[in-house]
Amino acid sequence: MKTLTRSEFRKQIRQIRNALPSEQQHAASLDLINQFSVLPNVKQARHIALYISADGELDTTPLIEWLWAQGKQVYLPVLHPFSAGHLLFLHYTPTTPLTYNKYGIVEPILNQTIVKPVKDLDMICTPLVGFDSHGHRLGMGGGYYDRTLARWFKTGEGASPIGIAHDCQHVEQLPTEKWDVPLPKIVTPSKTWQWENNH
Repeated sequence: MKTLTRSEFRKQIRQIRNALPSEQQHAASLDLINQFSVLPNVKQARHIALYISADGELDTTPLIEWLWAQGKQVYLPVLHPFSAGHLLFLHYTPTTPLTYNKYGIVEPILNQTIVKPVKDLDMICTPLVGFDSHGHRLGMGGGYYDRTLARWFKTGEGASPIGIAHDCQHVEQLPTEKWDVPLPKIVTPSKTWQWENNH
């Protein structure tokens, strides 16, 4: 049986994800909160980076609202205006003005006064297209989160990453590249996957 390439995996999983009915999407977003609510590092964290869902991704809005209700500070990624391929994280509240970036993804309007350095975040929740049984994450191919997490991967310092995905985004094994940063934890609506050796 032919092994799929990364781009073929991306296409296939995105099609499956986008075909999920809206009722299932809604139920998944609430199940995600149940998974997050029992994670010890979520209880301890005060500054949590998330993202606004796009392209059939598991809807993070209910989770963000739940985190606000828990008194957590939430941050969203913004494409860095001067450093190509890098992200900034901006404090996000219900009144934060939003815009669309070049990928059609919602992000806060850039405001340097509310930027939070990555080293000061407690947790970074990463979007992903697919993941495998070893914690390897298949992103959209821009490498933004691989760069963001590179220091954590090398030193173990800074915000711990957690991937968020639908259950249908899991495959047994993904083709990997040397720059890929495997995640120590990925949360789906039905379970939390953990890999102690991924850090």
